[in-house]
Amino acid sequence: MTTRDLTAGLYAAVTGAAAPVARGWLKRRLAAGKEDPDRIGERRGIASRPRPEGALLWVHGASVGELRSAMVLIDLIGRARPDAHILITSGTRTSAEMVAQAPPPRSIHQFVPLDVPAWIDRFLDHWRPDAALWLESELWPNLIRRARARGVPMALVNGRLSDRSFARWQRLRRFVAPPVAAFSPCLAQSESDAARFTALGSPARCVGNLKFDGAALGADEAALAALRAALGSRTVWAATRTWPGEEEIVARANARVRATHPDALAIIAPRHPPRGPEIAAALAAAGHRFAIRSAGELPAPGHDIYLADTLGELGVVYRVAALAFIGKSLVPLGGQNPIEPARLGVAPIFGPHMTNFRDVAATMVEAGGALTVADETALAATVTRLLSDSAERHRLAARAAEVAEQGRGAAGRVLEALAPLLASLPASSSQGTPSQPGHGHARA
Repeated sequence: MTTRDLTAGLYAAVTGAAAPVARGWLKRRLAAGKEDPDRIGERRGIASRPRPEGALLWVHGASVGELRSAMVLIDLIGRARPDAHILITSGTRTSAEMVAQAPPPRSIHQFVPLDVPAWIDRFLDHWRPDAALWLESELWPNLIRRARARGVPMALVNGRLSDRSFARWQRLRRFVAPPVAAFSPCLAQSESDAARFTALGSPARCVGNLKFDGAALGADEAALAALRAALGSRTVWAATRTWPGEEEIVARANARVRATHPDALAIIAPRHPPRGPEIAAALAAAGHRFAIRSAGELPAPGHDIYLADTLGELGVVYRVAALAFIGKSLVPLGGQNPIEPARLGVAPIFGPHMTNFRDVAATMVEAGGALTVADETALAATVTRLLSDSAERHRLAARAAEVAEQGRGAAGRVLEALAPLLASLPASSSQGTPSQPGHGHARA
C-alpha cells in the first residue's frame, strides 16, 4: 500500500468517524438559517427527488458565483445533449434559490452532501451520475475519490486556485494529487491557474473564464422604476456582495463622502441577505439612518444607507449606482465578481484582496477600468473623487465594459473540450420518467 493510499484511507476513516460532528455542525447551521429545513437530508446524501431515467450529467459548484458563471455552459450542454438530464449540486441556500428562479431545462437541484463517506455513497447510490463537471475549486477528496472509484468520468471546468489554496494544497500534494488527477479534461480560467493545477498533478490548460460569458444581471422593471422614483436626483453609490466587517467600513466611508456630497446614499447589498438583521443592528448602533429593502422600504431623503438585503436584485442596485465597491475585498477573503457591474456600465472599485479574481482584477486595473483601494480612508477618498468627476467615472466604466466584452468566448471553448465526455453519455430517449422513489430514509 502506498503512502497516498494510507493517507486517503486515514482521511476517509477520520471523516467517517466524524459523522456525529458533521450532524452537529448541520444543526448549528440550521439554527442560524444557513440550511434549508425542508431539505436538510440532502446534506446527508438523502435525495429529495427521484433520479430520472436515462443519461444524467452532474454539475457541482460551491455557491452562487460558480453556478451563475456556469449557466451559459449548461445551456450549451442542454442543446448539445437535449436527451440528458442535469443534476446541479451546491452547498448554499442562496445558490439553491438562484437555480430555482430560472432552472435550466431537464435539471434538478440538490444540496451536495458533506464529505462523509457513508453520506457520499448514499448520494452516489441514488443518483448514479454518468459523468460529472466540477466548477472552479471544489476539491472534496472523498466525493471525488468515491465517484472516480465508480468509474464516473470527471472534468474540472473554470478551474481556479487562490494563492492561499495553492500553498495549502502544495503542502498536501501527495494527498490531493490523486483526486486532482481524476479530472480529464482539467480546464482552467487563466494561465496561472492552469500552471497551478498542473503542478498539483493534473495537466491543465487555459480556455478562458466563464464569468465573462454570463449575461448582464437582469432587473425587474417595476422594482427599478420604484427605486429610481424614491432616489430622485440623489448621489448614489453601491457596495455589493459585502462580508462581515465591510458594511461598517462602507457606512463610515459614506459619512466622509457626505462631507462634500451631503445627499450621498450608499446602497449596501450583502453577499448573504439573511445577515440583514445583523447588519441593521450594527448600523443602528452606529447612529446611521437607513431603510431596509427586505422590509419593503424605500430610501427617504433623510437616509444615508439603504440596506438591500434581498436575493437576485443586484441588477436593480447596479442600475441606480454611479459606481460600485466590490465586497469581500477589504477583508482577506478573495473578493467578488467585478465583471457584473462592468457589464452594466458601472465603474468597479475593490480592496487589495482580490485573489479569487486575481487575473480579472489585474486586467481591469491595467486597462484603466477599475481602481484598488487599501482601506476605509482610501475608499472614502476615491468615492468622493469619482462622484465629483463624472468624466473619470465614465472613462473607468467604459474601459471596464471593454474588458468584460473582450473576455467572452470561454463557454464555446469549454464545450468543445468537453465534447468527448458528452459523447460518452449514454443515449436516451427518456423524457424524465422517475426510476425510483424520491425520498430516502436511511440514516448514518
